[in-house]
Amino acid sequence: MTEIESLTQAEAANELMRLAKQIAYHGKRYHAEDSPEISDAEYDALVRRNDAIEAAFPDLIRSDSPNQSVGATIEASPLAKVTHAQRMMSLDNAFSGEDVEEFAARVRRFLNLADDAAIAMTAEDKIDGLSCSLRYENGLLVQAATRGDGRVGEDVTANVHHIADIPQQLAGEAPAVFEIRGEVYMAKADFTALNERLMSEADDPAKARQFANPRNAAAGSLRQKDANVTASRPLRFLAHGWGDVSGLPADTQFGVMKAIAGWGVPVSPLLVRCDSVTEVLAHYAEIERRRAEMAYDIDGVVYKVDRLDWQQRLGFVAKAPRWAIAHKFPAERAQTTLEAIDIQVGRTGKLTPVGRLTPVTVGGVVVSNVTLHNRDEIGRLGVRPGDRVVIQRAGDVIPQVVENLTREEVRPAYAFPDHCPVCNSEAVAEEGEVDVRCTGGLICNAQKFERLRHFVSRGALDIEGLGEKSIQEFLDLGWLDRGPADIFRLKNHRHELIGREGWKEKSVDNLLAAIEAKRSPDAARLLFGLGIRHVGAVTARDLLKGLGDLALLPAKATGIQAYLDTNPQAEGESDGKFTARKMDAIKSILEVRADGIGPAVAEALGDFFHEPHNRDLWDDLLSEVSPPPYVLETRDSEVSGMTVVFTGKLETMSRDEAKAQAEALGAKAAGSVSAKTDLVVAGPGAGSKLKQASALDIRVIDEAEWAAIVAAAS
Repeated sequence: MTEIESLTQAEAANELMRLAKQIAYHGKRYHAEDSPEISDAEYDALVRRNDAIEAAFPDLIRSDSPNQSVGATIEASPLAKVTHAQRMMSLDNAFSGEDVEEFAARVRRFLNLADDAAIAMTAEDKIDGLSCSLRYENGLLVQAATRGDGRVGEDVTANVHHIADIPQQLAGEAPAVFEIRGEVYMAKADFTALNERLMSEADDPAKARQFANPRNAAAGSLRQKDANVTASRPLRFLAHGWGDVSGLPADTQFGVMKAIAGWGVPVSPLLVRCDSVTEVLAHYAEIERRRAEMAYDIDGVVYKVDRLDWQQRLGFVAKAPRWAIAHKFPAERAQTTLEAIDIQVGRTGKLTPVGRLTPVTVGGVVVSNVTLHNRDEIGRLGVRPGDRVVIQRAGDVIPQVVENLTREEVRPAYAFPDHCPVCNSEAVAEEGEVDVRCTGGLICNAQKFERLRHFVSRGALDIEGLGEKSIQEFLDLGWLDRGPADIFRLKNHRHELIGREGWKEKSVDNLLAAIEAKRSPDAARLLFGLGIRHVGAVTARDLLKGLGDLALLPAKATGIQAYLDTNPQAEGESDGKFTARKMDAIKSILEVRADGIGPAVAEALGDFFHEPHNRDLWDDLLSEVSPPPYVLETRDSEVSGMTVVFTGKLETMSRDEAKAQAEALGAKAAGSVSAKTDLVVAGPGAGSKLKQASALDIRVIDEAEWAAIVAAAS
């Protein structure tokens, strides 16, 4: 990751755009869909990176900055929407005692207090639940709503009537309007009992709905269209603040919270008032010590300035109050035994090691599996089946191994497989990469669906009517077992297919006609469709320029493999010099001179055709299709004979399509700017290449001007 002080203006703008999209996506997964994909710690790291770049480049702050939004927009919810009278904010985070000290210092600076002025704060545990507001009018509960995006939430009034902790009428004398805010949560014991009940009630226990953790269980239970479902779930509530009110019963945070408790609404039993940062940090340490034994999950401690007049003066930033901060806990840990290491093969061929554990409870969740990421991570940890390991739920979501307690025991190291456990093809890691991948490709059952989906996609053979659902159906029927050539043998199953659900005679005949139309496919599209690693649409065309006839490729690739096997890198020889000489030899074997053919492509071709399974698949495919010799047709244009570089974001086409257009106009599409470059096409976010072009006085045009050149070509 580039250091922030080293970022250019364009690089910072691009990263802020990427971070805004990432943070919004993961925020929606957490807040709106109750299905997070990354840990709290990983999410927090994205936010901190975004904040740091915005601080360094304030003029680049985007309208969709994560600092301008709270939670996630409610889109396809079955519940009615509620607009909050006062926005429900989130909290900024602290991760260390130093961060808390800085928070107090910021408060002093803002209020123009002396450096040693005392600041009283409340401190309470931060429950890992679903934010909810309860609106009471004349003491009666009239509306309940989730936070949503902070401005608009979901109406869950009927549902909270079934939560025993939430009174329908406040006790004592409360203001005419008082909106209490807090967290709906599920206790650890209740969460375990709920999952056990769901298992026992299921017709097939293996398919029973199981919640991943108490937070997801609480969110899923509260946000039900049918309030009877909510009534069957053991939900609880703790108040931590307030929103729209007609009056306040006290002039301090602590005083108002005690009044709320007096009205019969539960507040945290760990809520205290502290007179200094030293005291709040001591309370944090005590809560952290008691965390594992608590009845419900928490992920930190929240500090709030106690004086309400100071809160009023401090106000808010875009999405959080200046007078409060959440001091997050480090991930919770536990010890257990690594019983086995299994290898899973993904749809792209990646071999992922999964640790099977003696089940252990970490942060309220029973963990029995853990990802070991890759071969290098296993080596770093030195783990073997039988080792005693420390498990951590990073951000209390994703389990990971953080320490091997028995790595010094004398036992053989774990041997990562060099063949795919699914198809027995060779499994290799390319130079400079940590992931080990199966080279079986289309013959590997773990990859077959994804590979076939790619083979018929628009950029490859583009077979209309053969979508994901159909591919999966034909795989399940065993009609595509031998690979892509079986697509062209589907005509043998015509009578079996007619009458199956969703298939009528006309739709079957349309599909078979679309398949037959691809019997003489474009050679470059066919090669791209095979999904050979590093052989994209442009590289496929580059290869075909030299080969002409696609049928020559296996022999050429075999020649590459033989060359690589007999020409290992010489000791003491510089990488650059050796790579250049090696690539000259490989390009000579391939009879191509294209810049896009490099070491990664050469080794990928060698690996693919080195596998007997893949050679058989190739021969089988060419027995069904006959791609004509590849001829690159070019049109006369003002860029014929030029070298063109594309940089920045292209908004109307992909980079591969742009390069193909350049080649069709008789130009060469290069990847970098040099003195040999004639033209640069720059889109939004163009960075160093645009600077180089300016320094070399190279002509620069935008995408619209490029489109005009393409349209004008004869």
